[in-house]
Amino acid sequence: MENQNQDQSSGKPPLPFDIPDFETLLKKQGYALAGSHSAVKTCLWLKKAMNDEGFCYKGKFYGVASHRCLQMTPTLLCNQSCLFCWRPTEVPVPAPGEWDSPEKIVEESIACQRKLITGFGGSPNALRERWLEGNDPNNVAISLSGEPTMYPYLPELIEEYEKRGFTTFLVTNGTIPEMFAKVNPCQLYMSLDAPDLETYLKVCQPKSPALWDKISESLALMKEKSSRTVIRITLVKGVNMFNPEGYAELIKKASPDFVEIKAYMHLGFSRLRLERSAMPAHAEVLEFSEQVAKHLGYEIADESEISRVVLLSKDGKKSPVRKKT
Repeated sequence: MENQNQDQSSGKPPLPFDIPDFETLLKKQGYALAGSHSAVKTCLWLKKAMNDEGFCYKGKFYGVASHRCLQMTPTLLCNQSCLFCWRPTEVPVPAPGEWDSPEKIVEESIACQRKLITGFGGSPNALRERWLEGNDPNNVAISLSGEPTMYPYLPELIEEYEKRGFTTFLVTNGTIPEMFAKVNPCQLYMSLDAPDLETYLKVCQPKSPALWDKISESLALMKEKSSRTVIRITLVKGVNMFNPEGYAELIKKASPDFVEIKAYMHLGFSRLRLERSAMPAHAEVLEFSEQVAKHLGYEIADESEISRVVLLSKDGKKSPVRKKT
């Protein structure tokens, strides 16, 4: 395949390697394809949980068992190329000729998860009870890679997981308010990674500057949602880690139940775009979070130093995510 990096028209620096075909690249990164355009990937914390080495901050904040959390995306397409993204945003993603049904995606994503954790069943380091439970995932994080609201049957996908007893987390960049208005997961996240348009263009590199106005629309829509709502900020030192008052003013439009403020982590393909020094220390994240909380009128509800993340809520309290009744 021709090296796409020879084309400098995008203004992005060339990658220091030839780009393999897309499917090969996904497999090298540990993804399992579910259907023709969806993907599943296990995270570090699932592995740690299997080996009785702790749970991720979603467990501490929201009661999610890491070993039973299925991390997936219904599409690897995205309309942003965020500097901090650990996926290879430089590699073009082919659009599907036809979209898979929600039923097919759910079936195949669960099958992929079971296949990905097979090795823990015979591992002397893993807890067998955890492995058995892991084969029956009960939470789905629709947040792996790509922008899930680009999948046209996203509301039906969420419903299909919930029919099978899952709690549902959805993470979106908020750039497609038409779909944002339709979805109703157990917990709805929206990324907000800039306090103003200029910073947004630099950090998120959207396909169109007009997407900033779309984000504003989604913030307003969030205020009316029946789902539990979360605004997530990824802080990149020296890039978007300033103007806490500006972030607070935008967040007020959404009035979310929670705000997660998290450090950029120097992982994956982001290492080709950012220096390790762009990763703020937990103390810096905490200090910035305190400033946002002050301007927002929220309180710190919890923090996870190992993940460099701070949780804010209106009353300084937190509660586990629950299935819909």
